[in-house]
Amino acid sequence: MKVGISLTSNHPDAKDPRQAARWMIERTAAAHRARLDSLFVGDQHVSATPYYQNTPMLGRLLAEWGAAPAGCLFLLPLWHPVLVAEQIGTLASIAQGPFIMQCGLGYGEARFAAMGANIKTRPSAFEEALDVVRRLLAGETVSSSRRFRVTKASLALRPAEPVEVWIGASAPPAIDRAARMAEGWIASPGLTRAEARSQAEFYRERCAAHGKRPTAIALRRDIYVGESSADAQTVLQQALRKGYRGIPAEALIAGSIDEVAEQFRLLGELGYTDIIVRHLTNDQPKVLGSLERLEKVRAALA
Repeated sequence: MKVGISLTSNHPDAKDPRQAARWMIERTAAAHRARLDSLFVGDQHVSATPYYQNTPMLGRLLAEWGAAPAGCLFLLPLWHPVLVAEQIGTLASIAQGPFIMQCGLGYGEARFAAMGANIKTRPSAFEEALDVVRRLLAGETVSSSRRFRVTKASLALRPAEPVEVWIGASAPPAIDRAARMAEGWIASPGLTRAEARSQAEFYRERCAAHGKRPTAIALRRDIYVGESSADAQTVLQQALRKGYRGIPAEALIAGSIDEVAEQFRLLGELGYTDIIVRHLTNDQPKVLGSLERLEKVRAALA
């Protein structure tokens, strides 16, 4: 099993804009020292709280990263596909290792309206955008006149190696779309163990139906690796008292090195190849300590 990290980009509790940017840089360096297998940042627009945008942030973070895979999420219906392809071409050139494009549909009528996009057509816009991006990255000259207007677009700066696509999805039609269109699938962080099992089984069934063999079956999990079990439970209870992101307690992982490793093993038994972590706390010293201990979790899994 591989263990990667999706850095928190939303920082409402930072004292000033530069502070949280430094936190993200420090966490990336710590994740690199812990030899984590992948690095990602998310995508969100017109956020009510400070949110660090994916492409400039990842460009800076790659200076702290190594040759392990890295990438970012694109909510494709909210982006013009030519711009996405250009951003990927540049980021993949900065990265020392493979680039992974994560993508999803996005949500929230207010967000779509603010970005001038139609939420009702997001599935078709997603599929069209992904097709355009992949063709541009492959070196084709592309025209399209459906949800997006593209006329004889081409990309001169392209990645040195193929870009994998992982799609985040939770509804059955979206999971089927991931099986049909992508190399990997990312399961929701809020899934209970039973839901994680059934969705992984459904995804593998749809991959077989489409004649695909996925490279990654990934699950996001919000975690904390404590100095001890007691330390971890304290952090977990603090998060739960605040109604942590509406995620059920069963879907959160907090414990000692051995306890977290065991929870990851159980998820591996369900068929997940990658656990992509995010931290339950935004306390910088605690996050850095948890990342340091994640190296031992990863070693225990190996």
